[in-house]
Amino acid sequence: MAAIAAAISLSLTSSTRRSLSSINTFRSSSFSLQQNTPRLITAVGNNLRSSMSIEAPDKTSQTSFLDRKESGFLHFVKYHGVGNDFIMVDNRDSMEPRITPEQAVKLCDRNFGIGADGVIFAMPGINGTDYTLRIFNSDGSEPEMCGNGMRCFAKFIAELDKLHGKQSFTVHTGAGLIVPEIQDDEKVRVDMGEPILKASDVPTKLPANKDLSVVKSELDVDGVTWNVTCVSMGNPHCITFGTKGSQNLQVDELNLAEIGPKFEHHEMFPARTNTEFVQVLSHSHLKMRVWERGAGATLACGTGACAVVIAAVLEGRAGRSCTVDLPGGPLEIEWREEDNRVYMTGPAEVVFYGSVPL
Repeated sequence: MAAIAAAISLSLTSSTRRSLSSINTFRSSSFSLQQNTPRLITAVGNNLRSSMSIEAPDKTSQTSFLDRKESGFLHFVKYHGVGNDFIMVDNRDSMEPRITPEQAVKLCDRNFGIGADGVIFAMPGINGTDYTLRIFNSDGSEPEMCGNGMRCFAKFIAELDKLHGKQSFTVHTGAGLIVPEIQDDEKVRVDMGEPILKASDVPTKLPANKDLSVVKSELDVDGVTWNVTCVSMGNPHCITFGTKGSQNLQVDELNLAEIGPKFEHHEMFPARTNTEFVQVLSHSHLKMRVWERGAGATLACGTGACAVVIAAVLEGRAGRSCTVDLPGGPLEIEWREEDNRVYMTGPAEVVFYGSVPL
């Protein structure tokens, strides 16, 4: 940590502690921070500058760092999207990830690694797309897609390719074609495509109760009956606004660590599921907490926020354009009636640059 201390002088507010919770000393013999190059481990996110004094590398230094290709080292940039954090890896020279799922687990560990919700690889495009995104969760599993990760991916690509201003890309993912667009205000708007509502395609074993969909259906979880709606945004989501007969759910009172795994591994979800617990603040304002499949409780989930708005519309609780508050910050979600597509808008910011030996 001497390298980090030499480059960064911190005034630790609670938000700074949250944002930098992953800058930990590497205690594993397999992964350790380079101690002789402090400028490579440098916090530069805009949200951090107000509470820290840093000796930030200039643009040339950052570009030079991203261009480095030494064998035996993994150069990365850590990004976050409203608190959902990712280790971003330039993998554009190969369709084979530079690290294994087991290595990703070590890197994502918040006590013995870099700390992240997942590792994202920027790969060559296929089927006519500009790029391919692959992601390993913090448990080593590989989800189809990640909404917050896609926003970070777009900003990472713009940095790698030295692009400026408004930009859009076509990205191949396990959930199909996704189109992120960097806007003039530096936020990223992502065309998330059409939601999947057919129960067998989500997938869920719960019987369809509205056309071919599962909407406000009863699900027994450890003896408690919850009302749930099931949606796929290329990955499965189970959304609940509360238990049977309950009033508006108070999401801050939930013990996610206890209830989350029971939903994720429920027999009704053959591919496991992400679970969103939602509180309705108004017809255009929702609040959610999420238990992510393969990552646990996270500060944000982009596909989950999209699924929440869809579920709220299907249950008659909200309109098609909503602000969704997550522990890491708000996202703007719109489910357009004219084309049935879902659009998500939110920030993506650099946390720091780093390098680890493999």
